[in-house]
Amino acid sequence: MNALPAEQRAETSMTGVDSPSPVVRVSVSNLTKRFDRRNVLRSINLELYSGERVVLLGSNGAGKTTLLRILATLSRPTSGVVRINGLALQQSPQEVRRHVGVVAHQPYLYDDLTAGENLHFFARMYDVPDELHRTAEVLELVGLGARTKDRVRTFSRGMQQRLAIARAILHRPQLLLLDEPDTGLDREGMHVLERILEHHVASGGTALMTTHDLRFGLTSGDRVLLLEFGRLTLDAPARELVEEELDARLSRR
Repeated sequence: MNALPAEQRAETSMTGVDSPSPVVRVSVSNLTKRFDRRNVLRSINLELYSGERVVLLGSNGAGKTTLLRILATLSRPTSGVVRINGLALQQSPQEVRRHVGVVAHQPYLYDDLTAGENLHFFARMYDVPDELHRTAEVLELVGLGARTKDRVRTFSRGMQQRLAIARAILHRPQLLLLDEPDTGLDREGMHVLERILEHHVASGGTALMTTHDLRFGLTSGDRVLLLEFGRLTLDAPARELVEEELDARLSRR
């Protein structure tokens, strides 16, 4: 399911060609983040809609991970307003977390537990109904059904990344935040990631993803955001962007 850019969404709404209208999943207004005296994010204004895959690009230090950590309630903004599914992040962080699934640089898995035990632990944290069935389901989705009883410490980096993706989708979140989810994945793992993203947005979910693989970002995303020195300088449909031109901008320091 391909999301429409804002101007096409408005046009569609007026003509009645496509309904229902996308839901505003994330709303960010005048978001800033400072560490000591250094501005990491500067006056970010942004809306993300249901049914779209958004790729967040930027050079190292541009603020990508900081923005994802704020949306995931792992870091507090210095100023500004963030709403996820209409909930104010600063006022309702616990409730917001139930709507969000996160894949970060660290897999946040327990090495001495099996794959199944890891997911059962997180299923109880999120009060996932029918946790045995759901755990088995997501392990199959990421291609680890046969490794349910294997301890995570025996997994390759790519297998751990697949399990981290399984953990992120376990509680059926409406917003997926994926910080370089392609890290360590082989070709089969990339196919798994692409299938999960397609299914997530087709069911009305939203995905915001960072990646250093520009080609993957442009082919897997509906919309591209570019952060430069903490400012959002580009918000455009992926199909309108030229890889070489975008690569040149990313190479600037």
